[in-house]
Amino acid sequence: MALTILSLSFLIFLLLGVPVAFAIGLAAVCTILYEGLPLAVLFQQMMSGMNIFSFLAIPFFVFSGELMLYGGIADKIVRFSESLVGHIRGGLGLTNVVACTLFGGVSGSPVADVSAMGAVMIPMMKDKGYDLDYAVNVTTHASLTGALMPTSHNMIIYTLAAGGTVSAGALIPAGIVPAILLMVCCLIAAYYVAVKRGYPVGVFPGWPMVARTFAAALPGLLVVVIILTGILSGVFTATESASIAVTYSIFLTFFLYRTMTWPNFLKAAAKAVKTTGVVLLLIGVSTMFQYLMGLYEVAELMGSFLKAISTNPIVIFLMINILLFLLGTFMDMAATILIATPIFLPAAMEAGMHPVQFGIVMLLNCALGLNTPPVGTTQFVGCAIAGISVGEVMRTILPFYGALLLTLLLVTYVPAFSLTLPRLLGVVSG
Repeated sequence: MALTILSLSFLIFLLLGVPVAFAIGLAAVCTILYEGLPLAVLFQQMMSGMNIFSFLAIPFFVFSGELMLYGGIADKIVRFSESLVGHIRGGLGLTNVVACTLFGGVSGSPVADVSAMGAVMIPMMKDKGYDLDYAVNVTTHASLTGALMPTSHNMIIYTLAAGGTVSAGALIPAGIVPAILLMVCCLIAAYYVAVKRGYPVGVFPGWPMVARTFAAALPGLLVVVIILTGILSGVFTATESASIAVTYSIFLTFFLYRTMTWPNFLKAAAKAVKTTGVVLLLIGVSTMFQYLMGLYEVAELMGSFLKAISTNPIVIFLMINILLFLLGTFMDMAATILIATPIFLPAAMEAGMHPVQFGIVMLLNCALGLNTPPVGTTQFVGCAIAGISVGEVMRTILPFYGALLLTLLLVTYVPAFSLTLPRLLGVVSG
């Protein structure tokens, strides 16, 4: 009965429009009151959940991404991407995909990615005669690579939700190949639609121009190399790498590029504080929720439910993906990771999936939810920039949605995409 109260109250609060963090906390409070336990138990869980040193990586990664967003790095990445692929048919669409991927590596946030790239690329594509629905779909889907990049704070959240079964040093390189795979699939979808609609062909500016624009963008892109090299070499931890990323971002935007202004710096700091506050609140209340799920053996019940339907790993992985996708359509990315990981990770591992691979599958499912109403954060941001309705964008979304689904299926059923690089680097055994 207590588990029913926990589930139903959470669902009712969500349907009433209560923010996810408060819905989680209120559902936990309702359950504890029904059980007759002291409320202090929940608050102790909440405080212990937030009071973890490695969580310092989250505000640092968020702040680093915001500094890159407000520091004008996007323009240099766009110029490099355009010089590289802008001459192909539908060149601005392909430029958008490459630029979103590169900036996603710098910002580590799909929302920041679509905000920065959308503000630059969508008006540019509109001026060149591209349809707005195409511009939005290209931007919102390509920006999802930010969730898989080394600077992604959602990776840190997953390592903690996984209960110590996955290290940040193993998960961070695991996202590189899937991010490249997603970029390639988005490039194919963007090119297919461009050919179908007869978008223009550009002129190749020559390799010297490619080299010059790459040199201009390189200092911004080096933040990914610094983080990966530092963590994998053991020079610093994920938390230390995040603080180094902030220091490097400040040096880059203030002193090297000289594009950061004091008002924009304050905006970046304020945005980082707000995002960090939301994430830490989610972590705290989700720890309460996880405590109750452990108490009522939800993971074991879910495993039994999945095995009752099928014992075939292919079917089990498909069911897990469907359930994660449904959760991601109405919950924030961080909340989905924190709540769903303790439930589905044991079942996935029992079916033969490596926890590092499951982490990438989880992030891809959450990214899919970011582009699907009713939450659809990245899609709403892209539509707001373009001044177009979500309904208009959804009517032509299938090729781009197909690219994301293909990436998800490949990462789910071909472990090599997420595990080869960590194994080569020696951070994952087997």
